Amino acid sequence: MLHTVYLSFFDWDGVTVASWVGLGNYRQVLTDPDLRGAVLNALTLVVFFSWLPIVLGMLMVALLARHQRRGMTAFRLLFFVPQVVPLVAVGVTWRWMYGSDGAVNQGLRAVGLDTVTRAWLGDVDFALVAVGLVGTWAMSGLCMVLFLSGVQKVDPALYEAARIDGAGPVREFVTVTLPALRGEVAVALTVTTVAALASFDIVYVTTDGGPAGNTMVPGLLVYRLAFTQYEVGLAAAVATVLALLILAVVFTITRLVRPE
Repeated sequence: MLHTVYLSFFDWDGVTVASWVGLGNYRQVLTDPDLRGAVLNALTLVVFFSWLPIVLGMLMVALLARHQRRGMTAFRLLFFVPQVVPLVAVGVTWRWMYGSDGAVNQGLRAVGLDTVTRAWLGDVDFALVAVGLVGTWAMSGLCMVLFLSGVQKVDPALYEAARIDGAGPVREFVTVTLPALRGEVAVALTVTTVAALASFDIVYVTTDGGPAGNTMVPGLLVYRLAFTQYEVGLAAAVATVLALLILAVVFTITRLVRPE
């Protein structure tokens, strides 16, 4: 890590003698529209990799936690499967599904939405959203399992007391379930946000940063700069900025959700 920071102050192709450029690489990171665009794409993916999975996980827990239901183990297994499957395999599978004759377009044609079909991963306007939804699918199960485990530690007497007081499902969730999940929400926010900002596998396999760089993310950009364009110093600067961004986000999350 320290060596990466050191390299970020040089102009180096990985082979010849490096030349000192000081903060030149960092100025380029902050001013180059392509580099800034990659960071903005990563921040956009936070919505799909983190916020949507947390909302979906909360919704599933709200539906399942009010009453004990049979088959909870099956629910956990079903929704946790994406965490077990390697992300490269996930990316390949969704690339097929997003294809012109893939499952997504076939499903839209089946319900009469032929005009909506498109090459999702090749569409400039929808490619980033399509990649983000893959992350939503992959992360929702993790959030759900985390929240279900948190609900199990809640005293059932609290739910009974809330029902005696006339609380409905929404009020019961807000007053009993949600406060009990504070720690689990912190873990889910941290893990999913880091996954979004440091994303590489899914983007590399599905779009490789295209079309026209609309799905380029810092992780993939570091790889390309260092091993394709041989700009190791600039790649190190991007990696350093990405690491600082992740640390800042994680620090903010821990401050916001820490116990009173």
